[in-house]
Amino acid sequence: MRVVNYTEFKTNLSKNLNAVNHDSDIIIVSRSKGKNVVVMSLDEYNSLQETIYLTSTKANREKLDAAVEEMNGKN
Repeated sequence: MRVVNYTEFKTNLSKNLNAVNHDSDIIIVSRSKGKNVVVMSLDEYNSLQETIYLTSTKANREKLDAAVEEMNGKN
């Protein structure tokens, strides 16, 4: 994860976006007159959303925990 200011991000837009897509880098864009923003690849975002969904209920979390324990031979 890198933090860059808005001017640097804009000046090197292509380089920064390539780093996000090719290196799975996450960039925080620091803005002096506004809230900071996060730039990540669509694949990374979709993965994060799936994880949030899968762990959104207690029943799902318990099933996932049991599956991990079984895979690790603890069950």
